[in-house]
Amino acid sequence: MDINILKNKVESIIALEENVAVKLQAICDLLEQEISYYDWVGFYFKNGDKNELKLAQYTGEETEHIIIPFGKGICGQVAVSNENFVVQDVSEQDNYISCGWKVKSEIVIPIFVNEENIGQIDIDSHTANTFTEKDEELLEFVCSKVATIL
Repeated sequence: MDINILKNKVESIIALEENVAVKLQAICDLLEQEISYYDWVGFYFKNGDKNELKLAQYTGEETEHIIIPFGKGICGQVAVSNENFVVQDVSEQDNYISCGWKVKSEIVIPIFVNEENIGQIDIDSHTANTFTEKDEELLEFVCSKVATIL
C-alpha cells in the first residue's frame, strides 16, 4: 500500500466529484479496490439529533446494521469515545456487533467537523491482525478530507 498515492487519489475524488454522496461512494470503492484486506468500507453518520449512527455509502457485502445506537459495537463506541478504535481480533471484543462470520478485524476512525464527531469511516477485514499505523494514518487523512465537504 502506497499511502501517498492513495492520499492523492482521495484528494482527486474530493476535488473532482460534485455530489457528496458520489464522493463518499467513490472513496469507499477506491479503498476497497486498492487495499486487498479492506473487505468492507463504509461511512456512518450521526442520525439527526438521535444518539445513533446511520449507514451512508459503503462497498462490500450488504449489512443489516443500518442503524447503530451510540455505545453499541465498535462504531457505537467510537461515537461516544471520539477516538480511533482498532480491533485486531473481533472475537476478543465483548461489545462487538457481528457483521458476518468472515469479519476478523475492524478499524473505525471518527470524522470531526468543527470539533464535533459527526460520523466515521468503518473498515472490516476478513484477516485478523491486519491493520497497522499506516492504515490509521491513511484513514485519518480520508476523514479530514471528508470533513471538508460536509
